[in-house]
Amino acid sequence: MPGLRSGILNRLAGVFAMTHVLTAEQLTYLDQAKRDFAKAFRVLKNTRTLTATNTFQAYLRVPETRLVIALHAPGPWADDEEIRAVVADYDGEVHLDESIAGSSPLSGRKAGGNGKRYAKVFAERPEVNLVIHVHTPWLGGWASAHRVLPIRYAASQRVTLARELPIYVDRRQPEPEFIIESLERNPHLQAILEANGGATFWGPDILSVAKLILLIEEGAWFQGLAEGLGGSKEFGPGVIEQQWNMTGLWEQGKKLLENAA
Repeated sequence: MPGLRSGILNRLAGVFAMTHVLTAEQLTYLDQAKRDFAKAFRVLKNTRTLTATNTFQAYLRVPETRLVIALHAPGPWADDEEIRAVVADYDGEVHLDESIAGSSPLSGRKAGGNGKRYAKVFAERPEVNLVIHVHTPWLGGWASAHRVLPIRYAASQRVTLARELPIYVDRRQPEPEFIIESLERNPHLQAILEANGGATFWGPDILSVAKLILLIEEGAWFQGLAEGLGGSKEFGPGVIEQQWNMTGLWEQGKKLLENAA
């Protein structure tokens, strides 16, 4: 027990030693991010939106800095289920590390990778405040099939102007570059599928993106079930207008539809 206690104290000392560069405002922002992430994880897990591995990772930009808050859900075998954060900059310099070594691929000596992972996206796309990588059953199914996911579920379409999610297949191209290229083609895009893996979403904050994940996964489920019945069909007349009117997207969406016609 003395050895265990000493190890814990040493790790805590390391954490506090690295927090001196974070302001009180940034620490408050971090605490709120951890609360939001914990809520999102609870909802997505309880609704079985997540797969058994609990792969749910958020990378949140710290305003007016080059810092990223990284939050990873505890794995299914974790004894410690506390939400822990890593704060690192785009170059990989760690400013705070609450992670337990070995708890994720980007923990311990590799914690700095959390800052680098989506740094290019944050640097080149100022509208992206958060990136979440997640594994869900039905999005994973579409991703394994290397199929673009058309959005044909009304509840999903209601909250996004994107009409489909592209598939990221060639991993010789870094994922952040694929995301940036996809956004250049369609600035309204909010997610991609990762071939033979999961999906990556982005947006303004943890809770809004988590809600989008739940809806897109539900739509992928319904559309997957429809495959055995001849496949999902495009929306009928008036459906998109109805859905986008419900969320205030219709005026913007109408122009997109007219340009695509």
